[in-house]
Amino acid sequence: MGILDREDRGRVAHLRMNAPEKLNALSDEMLAALKEAFETLREDREIGVVVLSGAGKAFCAGHDLKEMQAGRQAEDGGAAWFGDLFARCSAVMEAIRTLPQPVIAMPHGIATAAGCQLVATCDMAVAAEGTRFGVNGVNIGLFCSTPMVALSRNIPRKQAFEMLTTGEFIGTDRAVELGLINRAVPQDQLEAATMDLAEKVAGKLSAAVRIGKAAFYDQIEMPVQDAYAYTGEVMVRNMMLRDTDEGIRAFIEKRPPDWSQ
Repeated sequence: MGILDREDRGRVAHLRMNAPEKLNALSDEMLAALKEAFETLREDREIGVVVLSGAGKAFCAGHDLKEMQAGRQAEDGGAAWFGDLFARCSAVMEAIRTLPQPVIAMPHGIATAAGCQLVATCDMAVAAEGTRFGVNGVNIGLFCSTPMVALSRNIPRKQAFEMLTTGEFIGTDRAVELGLINRAVPQDQLEAATMDLAEKVAGKLSAAVRIGKAAFYDQIEMPVQDAYAYTGEVMVRNMMLRDTDEGIRAFIEKRPPDWSQ
């Protein structure tokens, strides 16, 4: 077993971060493994959904602070090393957003700092009841500026700012209320509930979901008028698919669709 394990179940790929002794921290090795896995999945037409989880007692505790302190030993005090680290971490987050397949986070235990960023970046999240989420860097004098990007695009601004400036955790009830996660379930039901969601999405026409995911993130950054113009073009492109025509015909004829994908 490596630092990142992959198990395919039908059209669902389950990635499990496997560094429980470090609470699955986003070390250099973990970031490299995630980057490689997402690059591979991008080209995998057999996979419709990706699930991301962590081994051991926590989902992810953020960056590896011991590695970060070691980076300070460079002649420039670590400025170049830190710049490279945050660029590589941001690239992994962007890879999740631009991955054709939806990504579902499956957090448990804690998801802190860049670990909370991972949850916020994933397209959906199903958490174990009792999981705690935080952007706690401010407690050690490091404001969670890069995690803030994903967090502030997931939950209301004032609540995000409160989390960032107090360093306090929120629980699963509050995380559902704010929209950071879709739902929370008992720990012993976590994998089954997440796989149930993943398989529902994976059962849809993959070409439509891929088109839709890209359009979802593109339009959300646009003014409303531009978003409607853009998504109208996306709908046209979707309608031109052979399998979309088949799906509509099947619905009208009250039969299962015979999709080629």
